[in-house]
Amino acid sequence: MGDESFSVRGPEERVTLQVIAERLDVSTATVSLALRDSPVVAEATRERVQKAARDMGYVYNRSAASLRTARTNIIAVVFHDVTNPYFMELLGAIEERAAERGRSILLGTYAEAFARQTRVLATLREYRPDGLIVCAAGGTTPEHFAPFTGAGIPLMQMMRSIDGLGADFVGSDDEAGAAAALDHLIGLGHRRIGIIGGSDDISTGRLRRQGYRRTLAKHGIPLDPALMVEGFGTRETGDLGVNRLLDLPDPPTAAVTFNDLAAFGAMLGLSRRGKQVGRDFSLVGCDDVKEAAQWYPALTTLDNRQTEIGALAADMLIDRCSGMAGPPKAVRLTPQLVIRATTAPPPGR
Repeated sequence: MGDESFSVRGPEERVTLQVIAERLDVSTATVSLALRDSPVVAEATRERVQKAARDMGYVYNRSAASLRTARTNIIAVVFHDVTNPYFMELLGAIEERAAERGRSILLGTYAEAFARQTRVLATLREYRPDGLIVCAAGGTTPEHFAPFTGAGIPLMQMMRSIDGLGADFVGSDDEAGAAAALDHLIGLGHRRIGIIGGSDDISTGRLRRQGYRRTLAKHGIPLDPALMVEGFGTRETGDLGVNRLLDLPDPPTAAVTFNDLAAFGAMLGLSRRGKQVGRDFSLVGCDDVKEAAQWYPALTTLDNRQTEIGALAADMLIDRCSGMAGPPKAVRLTPQLVIRATTAPPPGR
């Protein structure tokens, strides 16, 4: 095989499989297989075809392929908060596994706004994704996904679940995670323990607060509703929440937060009140984002296993897109407590 060079064609001359085949005097089937690295084609021919495609500026026509196969190889992902590093870590795991399996990601965000979620879903539907991974807004019902389910597009619920949707779910065992955090604090001697962030309107908040209530009851500690502060998982919620708790007539000596962002806000709020977290007040976060180990003091938190959850969600959805049948599956991974420097026995013990 001698050296071959190919001139770049003008913009009006689109390079197709047939053009490459004619230039190399092979069939279009051979070109197609060679560009997909098929072992059916001899290695020398594959290299010759791939070099020609590069030199001629061939670009894979995904739209045409989609029309032939009725698949786009696109997975739509809808998150409420990509400013939270936890969801960026989830997205990274989804994208990596999807790429390994030949799929691309189309991302939509809705900033916890229900109306915006509806618009984002409608826009994503126009791109004909093969499947959808969604962390849904509070108040979402199965009817909101009718355009997808009615078209036979598989859905994967991640972290948040919707009653009655009848779709696969992958997330953390939120109740078990809250119980582990409370057991740790109670084991250190704390009896007045707050919970900052979350609400009963969204499954993650409902289950974590349920774990909080049940664990207190298990240890014979009475529930004080004043120690339960509702709110989104933000730094602002953490800051305001810990200040509200400290202003109580009988303030707690510790708190668990809905996520690490709320914990970071609470740490700032404690600092402004002249309290040292891990000495004057104990705090447990949730998610174990990379930033948690870098704060001072380093945050005790729950590893929510986002890398595993993201990869598993992508795998399960792609399997459904490929025709895997069967009833909906729910997989909940148990969070792991990571003890660092923000928890200690209460002052005076």
